[in-house]
Amino acid sequence: MKKDEEEIDKMRNASIVNDKVMGEVSEMLKTGKYSELDIKKILPDIFAKYETYEVSFSPSISYGANCANPHHEPENKILEDGDCIVVDIGGVTDGYCSDMTRSFFFGEADEEYKKIYNLVLRANLAAIKTVRPGIEMKEIDKAARNIIEEAGYGQYFIHRTGHGIGIQVHEYPDVSSVNSMICEEGMCFSIEPGIYIEGKYGVRIEDLVLVTKDGCEVLNSYDKKINTF
Repeated sequence: MKKDEEEIDKMRNASIVNDKVMGEVSEMLKTGKYSELDIKKILPDIFAKYETYEVSFSPSISYGANCANPHHEPENKILEDGDCIVVDIGGVTDGYCSDMTRSFFFGEADEEYKKIYNLVLRANLAAIKTVRPGIEMKEIDKAARNIIEEAGYGQYFIHRTGHGIGIQVHEYPDVSSVNSMICEEGMCFSIEPGIYIEGKYGVRIEDLVLVTKDGCEVLNSYDKKINTF
């Protein structure tokens, strides 16, 4: 669960690659020409440009109402004006996994979507701010969940806040409401709150964090402001 310096460097590099791949995916999305399935099929070739020859999990590319399913499997849906977008991708770089999610919007985002997006972003940042040695995992989950619950969307945050990651994409410990494990320096896990409203929207913002001596280091640097195309 606790990474040494060599492993930490590999985790950092894997996330740098994932940031670059997300940038290329966002450029593809802007064109509106690619279906969910098209993006999934092209992803391995994009990762390979960065000497990453395996995806760390089956990528989830979701448009429109499909975004309300956090585990959606890509299909032949093409982007339409007014569609929200969720892109959850990762690769295996030098034996270590990356995992990141960003949410986008195709067209002019309405006020409800903007509200949901900003809630998820606040939850993501609140959880990240909570991470430090000595804190219980469930307190990190609580920091994210409280933001969403207090805004009246608690029933739409339907999964744990995060999971450990390393040589496998899902490792122990999990960042959930029932895990009392104490954070220790060197642990690496995801922070990925989300809101999913059936038939309408889905928003998830996911970063990987590394627990440091006095807080945490966020391994992803891809922009988290509302991205509309």
